[in-house]
Amino acid sequence: MPRRDDDPNFVEAIARGLDVVKAFEPHRPVMTLSEVATATGLARPTARRVLLTLESLGYVRTLEGGFSLTPRVLELGLTYVQAMGLWGVARPHMERLVAQTHESSSVAQLDGSDIVYVARVAVPKIITLSVGIGTRFPAPQTSLGKVLLAGLTPAELDAVLDEPSRAGVRARWQPGRDEIDAVLREVRAKGWALTDEQLAPGIRSVAAPLRDGADGRVLAALNVTVHAAETPVETLTREHLPLLLQTAGDIGADFALYRALPVTTAPAAS
Repeated sequence: MPRRDDDPNFVEAIARGLDVVKAFEPHRPVMTLSEVATATGLARPTARRVLLTLESLGYVRTLEGGFSLTPRVLELGLTYVQAMGLWGVARPHMERLVAQTHESSSVAQLDGSDIVYVARVAVPKIITLSVGIGTRFPAPQTSLGKVLLAGLTPAELDAVLDEPSRAGVRARWQPGRDEIDAVLREVRAKGWALTDEQLAPGIRSVAAPLRDGADGRVLAALNVTVHAAETPVETLTREHLPLLLQTAGDIGADFALYRALPVTTAPAAS
């Protein structure tokens, strides 16, 4: 539903535009005007105006049978990633990790009760679920999500877990709150998290936090993902985990240096 806000600075037109963009989910990449209106709670004329505006800006295209997003939408997310600078710092370290493990590695951050992939270096292997930049999964069933949830305060964790997942994925493991709390206590004690086919068959991964060097806050999580039929848990934790922890530490140290660099601006043209 479109957001309503009493704040006089709230721009409802922008909220409506974002609602329309978010209505396009993996299971429905093409939507009719009626479907968009229903999904967003907007009147059909309003939904039509928003879609046509987004089309004129290059974020939506008209197809036979409805509307779809264009790749230009990726700019919205990439602007955030690039503004953080984390991807630029992490990439060479991730590439080195992938070369050492011969397995895929990803970075994710929390969005509500889901994780969203913001960086990835992949190897060509067939897994149950397709993963790319912007892919969303429920957090508790992923190693990345466990690390990110473990870094929250109790109040933050309550608020996050109260939000329904928007991933559109039915995970194999459906834990109660007591189970989640027990897992997160273990993650905090160990400093890393393991997921063994809890999200989907064949997916096994281990993850570690990427921390802000200034205050230790968890900024994101880094993982190594393997195919369960090829790599046992023992190999993942004995061989890949030490490399992952070293890489996460290196990325955190480099990101701290990056953020400590003085900001320079180009002189104004005369």
